[in-house]
Parts: sequence; C-alpha cells; structure tokens
Amino acid sequence: MATAARLVDYSALLTPASPADVAAYRTAAKASGAKWTGASMSTLTGVITLVVIGSLIGITVVGGITYSIANAASSGNANGVVAITIAVIAIAAIALAINRGLAALNRRWERWLRMDRFAQANGFTFSPADSSPSYPGVIFQQGDSRNAIEHFRTVAGRFLDFGNYQYMTGSGKSRAVHNWGFLAIQLDRKLPNMVLDSRANNRLFGSSNLPASFDKSQILSLEGNFDSYFTLYCPKEYERDALYVFTPDLMALLIDEASPFDVEIVDDWMFVYSATPFPPANPAVYQRLFRIVETVGAKTLRQTDRYQDDRTAQPFAANVVAPQGIRLKQRVSVIAVIFGILIVVFWGWRLVAGFISPFMR
Repeated sequence: MATAARLVDYSALLTPASPADVAAYRTAAKASGAKWTGASMSTLTGVITLVVIGSLIGITVVGGITYSIANAASSGNANGVVAITIAVIAIAAIALAINRGLAALNRRWERWLRMDRFAQANGFTFSPADSSPSYPGVIFQQGDSRNAIEHFRTVAGRFLDFGNYQYMTGSGKSRAVHNWGFLAIQLDRKLPNMVLDSRANNRLFGSSNLPASFDKSQILSLEGNFDSYFTLYCPKEYERDALYVFTPDLMALLIDEASPFDVEIVDDWMFVYSATPFPPANPAVYQRLFRIVETVGAKTLRQTDRYQDDRTAQPFAANVVAPQGIRLKQRVSVIAVIFGILIVVFWGWRLVAGFISPFMR
C-alpha cells in the first residue's frame, strides 16, 4: 500500500517546537476559524477564570495574612500562626493549579504543532478534533457528542484515518465518556459485515468490550488456534464468504499484528479498534498502525478485490451486498439486562421500604 512504515518520517514528532512557533501556529489556527479551536478557547476560558478567582482569593488572603502577622506578632496568639500557615498553603495550591493549567494548555498546542508537521511531512492532514465522523463502524453508531480526536487522514491515494474517537452516553449523573483508538482503511469492494472480537481486551468473565452485542448464532469457528485470539461474527449463510476472506495467511497476519485489537469489516471499510486511546504523537504507536496497514490491510485488499455476493437481486452484481449480509444482527447484552434488573429491584425496594417504614415504628 502507499504508506510503508519504513518510509515514514517521524522526526517532526521527536523535535520540540519553539514557543514562537507554537504561538504562530495557534494564531494561524484561530484565524482559520477551525471548529476545533473552540475546544482550546473553552479550556483557556477555564484557566483564565481560575486565574481571576485565584487572584481575588489571593488578594483577600494576603490581606488577612498581613493582619494576622501583625496580630500574632503583637500578641503571640497561636491561632494566628495556624491561620497564617493554612493561608500560605492555600495560596501555594492555587498558584500550582494555575501553573499546571497553563502548562497543560501550552503542551497541547506544542504537541498539535508537532503532529501537524508530521502530517505535512508524510502526506497526511492532521486535525485535533472533528465532530460526527460518518463511518459505518459499530463504535461510530453509539451515543452522542461524537468526535474524532487528534487524528490523521491521507491527502491522496488509499484513504486512511487513524487517531482517537470519543462519544458520550447517558444523562445527568449517569453521563459517561467513552474513548477509543481507531484505524480506518477504505477497501475497494463492499463486503458482508464481519467482526473479529479480540479475546485479549475482553472484560470480566470474558464479556466483549465492544459497545454492541451480536447474536451468537453468527459465530463462525475458524481452523487452527485462531479462535483463541478472536471470535468471528459473520451473517448467517455468509460462512463461505467469510472463509473466502479470512484465509490462513490473513488469519496468521491478524494474530501476529492485530490480536490486541477488535477488527470490523463493514461496507467498503476495515476498522481496527483499540479499547484504550492511542497515545498521541507516539512514533511507536504509529509504526504499529502502519505495519497493520501494510500487512493485514494489504492482504485484505488483495483477498477481496474480486469479491461478489451471489445473493443479490441481480446475481454477481458489481460491488453490492444483499440486504441480509449488510449488517450483523445485534442482541441485548445479558450483563446490561442483569444490571437493569438490579437497578429496578434496588429502587423498587427503596420505594417499598419508604412506604412501610412509618408502620414499622
């Protein structure tokens, strides 16, 4: 494929950017009107608010310290000494928080500049954040407030997109943020929806970490020890098609290069999902992703370049998958059902207990 790991120039990621270059990059980004600069502004607003509040508190506390010192010095009051000590600690904590907030903001812009330079040197475009990426993969269909974070896309040739992804679920106190790392490779042919659920990143009792549960009747066992690394889901009656795609040599590459990750083929895309976000600006991480592209991705492209689905209305129609193969059938997670039942029982018990408690006195 077009991006070979050995040809990638990582020097921009390893070379610190000067404060002047960071300032110029930040100014240019904000002038461009890019939406992602709004996130930076909200962070900056928070830091400024903290500085203002801290300053007001500091002025008040300093005035109190001045008075307490004078009072303690004249009377030898131990309480005054304690008050001074607490005030000094409070001011130090506020100053430390402000300093860390400003430093984190500067580090992020500096990192973004290095990542942008890396992108320009290697035929990518870099974006710190893009909302609602329109990918058909399972993680991209969950929750709301969806954003691709600190990700790279190819400018020309085979389309790749890699970085991190975030979405939110629930509301109120149950609001939760979900973070993933992802790699998206565009294929030449549309294929049946197939998922390789990695066993390496499963949760307690072997339950899948994926945000969707698939009907277990769609599990297909493959030869050798492949089932020790992945659980393969493919639509019913598409078992032969799955065997056409997942040949022994592709299975070996998946075990060697991608076993810690979940893999999904859907429409004309191959996605690799990481249960934890990829550390940004990390050459070792990007090297591994490029190696997956050059091995697993390249082999998948070769293996599927002539795929045709004979179940379509027009047999062997070009680049079309029959409706029954477009998406896997999902099911409700057993763990989610049990958790929901426990919540209902808990609140039901509280209501009953609240009702009968007056009569038990």
